[in-house]
Amino acid sequence: MIDIIRIAHHIPKHPYEKIAHTILSSKYTLTLAFIGERRAQALNTKHRGKTYVPNVLSFPLDTHTGEIYICPLVAKREAKKFDMTVDGYIGYLFIHGCLHLKGYDHGATMDAAEQKYVRQFRLN
Repeated sequence: MIDIIRIAHHIPKHPYEKIAHTILSSKYTLTLAFIGERRAQALNTKHRGKTYVPNVLSFPLDTHTGEIYICPLVAKREAKKFDMTVDGYIGYLFIHGCLHLKGYDHGATMDAAEQKYVRQFRLN
């Protein structure tokens, strides 16, 4: 099950539940929230001790439950750097967050998995 909380402006219509089930399993309960820059920065500071505004944050709550927070305003600024549309980049960030919840760390293995899912779900 995936709960989507829409707090921010433009939210693309991606198959979030299908992506989450593919990466995490259908037994995983996930909350996805689209938040503004102030909330993203506050969460990053509180939980990670970092003061910058992140594009995505993911927090495992237990082995079958987690939360992902995406800041669309940051995604909008960053999308061109990755040669993606804003909508495609937000989908990529969701995949990135799901992979962190699955236990992946940044590196070549995570990069390869991200690209696999970007292609599978036709994100650009």
